Amino acid sequence: MSDSNTTYFSNPSHFILLGIAGLEAAHVWISIPFCTMYTITLFGNFIILSIVKMESSLHEPMYYFLCMLAITDLVLSTSTIPKMLSIFWFNSREIGFNACLAQLYFIHSFSVIESGIFVAMGFDRYVAICHPLRHSTILNTHMVAKISLAVVLRGGILALPYPFLVRHWPYCRTNIIPYTQCEHMDVVRLACADIRISSYYGLFDVIFVTTLDLLLIAMSYIQILRAIFRLHTKEARLKTFGTCTSHICVILTFYVPTVFASLTPRFGFTIPLYVYVLMANVYLLVPPMLNPIIYGVRTKQIRDRLLRLLPQKGT
Repeated sequence: MSDSNTTYFSNPSHFILLGIAGLEAAHVWISIPFCTMYTITLFGNFIILSIVKMESSLHEPMYYFLCMLAITDLVLSTSTIPKMLSIFWFNSREIGFNACLAQLYFIHSFSVIESGIFVAMGFDRYVAICHPLRHSTILNTHMVAKISLAVVLRGGILALPYPFLVRHWPYCRTNIIPYTQCEHMDVVRLACADIRISSYYGLFDVIFVTTLDLLLIAMSYIQILRAIFRLHTKEARLKTFGTCTSHICVILTFYVPTVFASLTPRFGFTIPLYVYVLMANVYLLVPPMLNPIIYGVRTKQIRDRLLRLLPQKGT
């Protein structure tokens, strides 16, 4: 390892992920909630996908977007959490250079895809609540396919420069990354070059995606809230308002840690490293676990199908 810390290399053969620096002694204990959340993520999202596939009555825009969200959460969490757990349990800290590039590409691309899905789901709820009679006309199969393709392409294209930028820089300082996964800025800070291009592009990506998507989501939910307050019965208002509130909480759980992890190191905020690493892991752990619960189990149609399936399996 000492050679890799001092020798000049254009592309290192591997990096060393330290995990949560400063809390190494607690790695085994930290792995328990991480593993629990990952298990719930796998179980919940696979249930959503299975139910929607089996029930033809759920082949509607809302559930198509929900399936996209489930797949995105599975990819996002599976590309990071197994490696985290291997660090915590087996001290397996080494990650190959190409594997690191692949991991950071999946993290950045599927984070943008998930953000786009939240926008699409907000638009679907807006049309369903504010224009219920035109819902099937506005969000027909072709429109859903176009929206889905645009969301995926945007995420894939915006994240495409990251691995090329990482591969472009020469590295000579160290190959040690004091985090649990490879992310763009965490890797390029190890480069022996002027990395302003990487920094500026990463900043543009975060600000552009977050600002645009949050603005679109806010516009949808403002219109939804206006429609809620026009409902005649208090019970209907409270029920719909409660659903929207839970959706907004999950959305904020995704965006706040993402923005925090992206902007904190760029603007020189001084916080303990382990706090930064834990916050950076929140959007990889919590939203994928909560999404199938908030968007799935709390949705009456999916809950009814799930309860109907349980006796058939003798549960």
